[in-house]
Amino acid sequence: MREFASDPQARVHPQTVIEHFGTWNAAKRAAGLFPRRFLTRDELLEQLRALGDELGRTPTARDLSARGKSVPSASLYAHTFGSLANALREAGFEVLQGEERLERAIGQGATLARALGRLPKMADWAEARRADASLLSEWQVYRLLDVPRGAWTAFQYLVRERLRAEGVDVEPDGTLAGG
Repeated sequence: MREFASDPQARVHPQTVIEHFGTWNAAKRAAGLFPRRFLTRDELLEQLRALGDELGRTPTARDLSARGKSVPSASLYAHTFGSLANALREAGFEVLQGEERLERAIGQGATLARALGRLPKMADWAEARRADASLLSEWQVYRLLDVPRGAWTAFQYLVRERLRAEGVDVEPDGTLAGG
């Protein structure tokens, strides 16, 4: 409000804005801005849901940051809910952790392997993610595996084992039998 009052291009006094909108924060909301300190938990959750609807997926901290001041920050969600993941869960989004994320990635890797006719390479995964934003990034998959070296090879091994469990033969070179 002080910035607005000191702006030489402002044509009205801040009190006039308050009288028109009821509160300064209501005026900020009407302008498409979000008063960060005064949003209720429900308003914060609604912002996440709206962003998720717009994106067609679960929002990330990067999505919030990319929208600048038009949506609340990830740090505000962390401060209010304990973490962005907690806020996302409370807003109704599925937020997988640890083993659940790895299991989903392995399943997605098996699906991608079937489409490719071979085990996916890191570059294959990156390309698939460009077409399907619901996939973790190749680096997120890489970091899911707590191995000192060769994390992508370890991921390919897990995909191979999943495929074998599903009755798909995988050749030593990574190609799928009959593929």
